[in-house]
Amino acid sequence: MAATAHPTPLPSHHSLLPLTLRPSARRRRRALSLLITRCQLSGPDPLRVAFACGGAGGHVYAAIALADELHASSSSSTSSLFLGHPSPSLESAAAASSPYPFAPIPRCLPHALLAAALHLRRFRPHVLVATGGAPSLPACLAALLLGLPFVIQDQDAGPAPATRLLAPLARRVFLGFNAPVRLLPKRKCAVYGNPVRMSIRKCRRISKADAVASFFPRLGGTLGEERVEVLLVLGGTEGSPEINVALLNMYYEMLRERKNRYIIWQTGPEGFCEMESLVRSHRRLLLTPFLHEMDIAYAAADVVVSRAGSMSCTEVLVTGKPSILIPLPTIVDDHQTKNAYIMADVMGAKVITEDELDSSSLRSIIDEVFGDEKLMSDMSQKALSAARPNASTDIIRHICSLIGSLYTT
Repeated sequence: MAATAHPTPLPSHHSLLPLTLRPSARRRRRALSLLITRCQLSGPDPLRVAFACGGAGGHVYAAIALADELHASSSSSTSSLFLGHPSPSLESAAAASSPYPFAPIPRCLPHALLAAALHLRRFRPHVLVATGGAPSLPACLAALLLGLPFVIQDQDAGPAPATRLLAPLARRVFLGFNAPVRLLPKRKCAVYGNPVRMSIRKCRRISKADAVASFFPRLGGTLGEERVEVLLVLGGTEGSPEINVALLNMYYEMLRERKNRYIIWQTGPEGFCEMESLVRSHRRLLLTPFLHEMDIAYAAADVVVSRAGSMSCTEVLVTGKPSILIPLPTIVDDHQTKNAYIMADVMGAKVITEDELDSSSLRSIIDEVFGDEKLMSDMSQKALSAARPNASTDIIRHICSLIGSLYTT
């Protein structure tokens, strides 16, 4: 059985790891499939992995990306279980639309600890993978009580408080950025980037014309008559009232002046009804509370306006999209601001602080980016160069190596 994998060497610069020469995705997948098979052959039971996540979309979609990678790479029986807050919650909704069973953990910590311990004892996972959010803490504590190994995947440029607390006890801490390493036990850390869902990693295979037509089907044949500019506005899982208001005050004038510009505007579920009542209907505007087909949205987009959550930043890099980032300053440790300025350093992303945000500043920067094709091309190339599209494969490979060393008989 393979020995425990060593963490990726860490450069001193606190930004995303640059690309290095690596095996092709197909060779990585083949090697991972063999490793999973060896893990399964080392013991009497199929490989079982539990995932704990909750709250923000980044935590939940990172877990789903890893589970998808695990099952796609396995040629034999593999089982996954998701632990998270009960419905209504993002993790329960995401699990319901996925093939993975879901076990609810109450929001009260003592009850959560007991429930997590019971779920883990029944499922008997070989390892618990915690990707962040409130359910991760009781799940990891329950794993400790039961003597189960756990690993952490932290997506942000600043480690979450729970990551700092649990890192000394974890088998490994997988990081999306280099910067958190100085605040954590270095020997535990491996910087692989953040896992991204397979559909988004493959979005570049979708033609822009087909993607735009899926959002604006009534425009049909007119889409090919001119250079179409598509602005994708993302406010995060819950939406952003500040971005919504800034866009509300200038979207119609922008569409009137820019005849070839289209807007896909994700308002968030809470802000949708209000925005829908205030927004004037326009054939080149799509208003939606939530975007389920993010791969098609990225394929359609030329420029992305977004909050600076870790997964939003990672998806921008993987898809190579020029971006305008508006970090949410009220997040713990202000990690979105850290993420945004790392993105500015790595790919030249434009950053607007919330203090600077209004309709005038947003419109000005949107027009600046769309008006400079060289800037857009440079942003795109730098983003793709800095991206780590194989993070999911690397993390699952590393986890399977750990399992192999722990469970070899």
